[in-house]
Amino acid sequence: MRDLDRGGDLGVPLRQADYHQPEALRAALAGVDVLVLISSSDFNDRAGQHRNVIDAAKAAGVGRIVYTSILKGAASPLMLAPDHVTTEAALAASGVSATILRNGWYTENYTGSLGAALAAGAMIGAAGNAVLSTAPRADYAEALAVAALDAGTAGQTYDLGGAGHTLAELAAEVSRQAGRDIPYVDMDEATYRATLLSFGLPAPMAAAIADADAKARDMGALTDDSGALARLIGRPTTPLSVSVAAALAAL
Repeated sequence: MRDLDRGGDLGVPLRQADYHQPEALRAALAGVDVLVLISSSDFNDRAGQHRNVIDAAKAAGVGRIVYTSILKGAASPLMLAPDHVTTEAALAASGVSATILRNGWYTENYTGSLGAALAAGAMIGAAGNAVLSTAPRADYAEALAVAALDAGTAGQTYDLGGAGHTLAELAAEVSRQAGRDIPYVDMDEATYRATLLSFGLPAPMAAAIADADAKARDMGALTDDSGALARLIGRPTTPLSVSVAAALAAL
C-alpha cells in the first residue's frame, strides 16, 4: 500500500509500494510466495502498472501470481478489456506461475445505486433483456482467497460469474422488497451515458458503465454459465434477493 497509516489496524505486516516505483515494488515483494494482484483502479496506464508489478515479482522470486482479470478475457468486447488482456499476456511471458480469475460484473455495480433508484422511482440501464451473471464482491473475494491458498489452481484460468438475471428481474426484486413498484427503464447506450454524466459521474466511468450494459445486451459480454465461481467457493453464489436485501438495509 502507499499509505501505511491506513492499514495500521489490520493486524498483518505492511509494506509500502507504488505501481510507478519499481525499486519499491521489488523491496515490498521480497520473500513473498503468492502474490494477489488485483487490477489497478487507476486508469492511467493500468497495463503498465501491472507490468511493473509482474516484473518486480519475477525479480523478487515470487512463486505465483493470482490476478483478477475480466470475464471472457481476450474474447470480451468491453472497453475495459484491453488492459486485462495485455496483463494476461505479460503474465504468460514472465514465466512466473499464475492463476487467472476472470471476474464477471459485481452485483454492487447495480445495487449500489438503489438509493437513487428509490428516490427517482425507477432503475435505469442499457442492458435490455441481457442475462447478467453477477455476484457480490464478497463471493469474488472468497474465490480469490481460495485460489491464493490452493497451489492446485496454478496455471489455471477461471471465468467467474453468479446466477443470471436481467435488470428487469432485479427491478422486480427491488420492488418486492421495497413494497412499491420500481420499474426498469431501458435506454440506448448514448442516452444512458449522458444520464450518468448528468448525475456527476466522471466521463470515463460513465462511458465504461454504459458500454458494459450495451455490450451485455448486444454480445452477451456479462453472461457466464460455467459455474466455476460456485465450485471455487464450495457453495452456491449469493442469491440476488440477499444482495438486494443487504443494499436496502444499508440505506
